[in-house]
Amino acid sequence: MQTGLTVELGGPSPIAPALVAATSWGLALFFTARRRMALPSILLLLTFVFSVLATAGFTLVMGTGPEALNDNPQLGGLVGAISASIAAAAAWLHWKRFRVPITVAAGAASVAGIAIALLVAALGQAAQQSQSLILGFVLFLGIGTFLFAMWWDGSDRARLTRRADVAFWLHLLAAPMIVHPVFTLLGLNNNTATISEGFVAVLLYVVLGLTALAVDRRALLVSALAYVLYALNALFREFGAVELNVALTALVIGSALLMLSAFWSQARATVVGPLPESLRDRLPLVNRPSASPAQAA
Repeated sequence: MQTGLTVELGGPSPIAPALVAATSWGLALFFTARRRMALPSILLLLTFVFSVLATAGFTLVMGTGPEALNDNPQLGGLVGAISASIAAAAAWLHWKRFRVPITVAAGAASVAGIAIALLVAALGQAAQQSQSLILGFVLFLGIGTFLFAMWWDGSDRARLTRRADVAFWLHLLAAPMIVHPVFTLLGLNNNTATISEGFVAVLLYVVLGLTALAVDRRALLVSALAYVLYALNALFREFGAVELNVALTALVIGSALLMLSAFWSQARATVVGPLPESLRDRLPLVNRPSASPAQAA
């Protein structure tokens, strides 16, 4: 029996993700609008936006024909940009109806997807040889997302409202968009890191740590953790501690993070204190009421 959920020789059908999107919206009317349940609301938002993205993408691929995308980065980029635009519109509609804090980050991710897809389309066949340019563009978008998160944070410096939760998810999105391009351009993703690059990676992690303290968000530290672990591991190996490099890496990073976590408030006060008053007035308050776990993350 033909159900219409798959299309032979033409790729996946848009019907299945469209049904998932419709179901996610319907369930959100109960779990989000009526019950105000946080975790189901987050999951339903993500499934809704990704399902809309998949529906749009599959529909466009079926319309153009999968064979038309072969060796055609321009068309592939346009398909990706249009699909991401539809996903961004869906995220906006979801925000207007349900106001789930993560929705703004989902919309920002869709907008970033539009920009990246358009860049790939503009580069065309040169996209494969322009990985550094694309990574630099992702870094630029990540910084923009970080500044957007700081705008939300600045509107609720005491972190007492939903705006702080919106900023949390935006920081969580911005962190890998900043960290991954930087550490990839340093060569920490291809097992070719040198001693100097390892030292640069550790120094960069310290800078990220100071930034995380200043804005009172741990997302930057968590996103960069895997990279700095690799960098320290490489450094210990180069200095001859081959048998102990993993243990030494875990000991150094683990001890540093535990100490930072234990004295986070004191460390943050030390970092924020010397900053210019104009900048301090844009940062979250040093002494403020206790925040929710999500806001403090």
